[in-house]
Amino acid sequence: MRHFMGSEVVARPRGERARRIAVRLAAVATLALQLASAREPRPLEAAPATAVVRELEAPAAPGSLAPSLSATPDGRLLLSWLEPRADGVHALRLARRAPGGDWSQPTTVAEGASWFVNWADFPHVAALGDGTLVAHWLEKQPGGTTYDYDIRLTRSRDGGRGWEPAFAPYREAAASEHGFVALAPLDAARMGILFLDGRETKRKDGAMTLRFTTLARDAPPAPDVLVDARVCDCCQTALARTARGLVAAYRDRSDTEVRDVAVARFENGRWSEPVFPGAEGWQVHGCPVNGPAIAAAGERVVVAWFTMAGDSPRVKLALSDDSGKSFGPPQVVDDGSPIGRVGVALPGGAGGGPGDGSAVVSWLEQSNGPGASLRVRRVGEGRVPSPSLAVVATSPARSSGVPQLAASGGELVAAWRDSSEPARIRTAIVAVP
Repeated sequence: MRHFMGSEVVARPRGERARRIAVRLAAVATLALQLASAREPRPLEAAPATAVVRELEAPAAPGSLAPSLSATPDGRLLLSWLEPRADGVHALRLARRAPGGDWSQPTTVAEGASWFVNWADFPHVAALGDGTLVAHWLEKQPGGTTYDYDIRLTRSRDGGRGWEPAFAPYREAAASEHGFVALAPLDAARMGILFLDGRETKRKDGAMTLRFTTLARDAPPAPDVLVDARVCDCCQTALARTARGLVAAYRDRSDTEVRDVAVARFENGRWSEPVFPGAEGWQVHGCPVNGPAIAAAGERVVVAWFTMAGDSPRVKLALSDDSGKSFGPPQVVDDGSPIGRVGVALPGGAGGGPGDGSAVVSWLEQSNGPGASLRVRRVGEGRVPSPSLAVVATSPARSSGVPQLAASGGELVAAWRDSSEPARIRTAIVAVP
């Protein structure tokens, strides 16, 4: 997998081709840094105001990383994270929260000393309507290379008190990269599992693929199926449930290295051909490590993503009213110097703001100095976008991870990793007008 994070590029090709690509990627990185610092802001609101934020004390130990938020069918939130220990072991930890309450005492889902721990590719925990919980993490393959690792799943049928022995969501055993998992309920009894799969990358010119399977309460994973035969190597994937079935967002990769965000639908047991909400034509010979975010409610779908097409960094958002089959014109939502790492939610009124089908998008924005800020904005068809609201100052470094945004019970909750020493996971309720 090659890496390109907003204004930073890292690649792992080999030989003379590696040298040529590295030179080209270095030029791209330099240009991105110049653009981020030199462009005049292009804001929807001239200066970001401060969001109304009520912090919730997160039960994660100092030094924890990789927070993830997930709404349950009964209106609660799940917060998961990785907790490192002095002996080299990492533990996947889990806490719950009912609307208006505090986080529960954390429990341990799983732990291990051979996990692949990465700022961009991190575990998630999600719930089915029947109470089943599904969790995943990454584990290094014995005797493999640095980037040979597997997805490991576990399932709890008793609300998280006990967890099954770990297993993989696929049946092939080739040593390769697997990861960037997204989870969403297909229905009340089956979890949809979307993931990047490198089984083809070991052969010459083989591409990273996007694959999908399902997991029910009392059965092994269904045989995995191909969603897209050529995708970006290491951008996060996203999955949400609509009134018509699942909808996935991911970064595609064409034969000419155009890496635009794509959306595909899973209806009646089949994946559709993808549509491209932005179709910017962003051609880059390296992975942005900057995937899309998606949220859905009924047939309403919102997708947000980062692009640097035309050497102009932007965060965009597009809305659909037909379960992701088509999208309206994309809107630029950043303030002129975005880093990306987007999140998105459909709060649906109450404490989260207007119940008009509008969406709230979050992203990291480069500050005037060396820092960054986590910002949010409400956007919807037929309404004036809200001001850009600063939630918290943070670091643009990889160590700050990927901030999370989720709506539950009429509340909008954000989670992020701060830049203190040692770093801490923080969570807060965010009010957006």
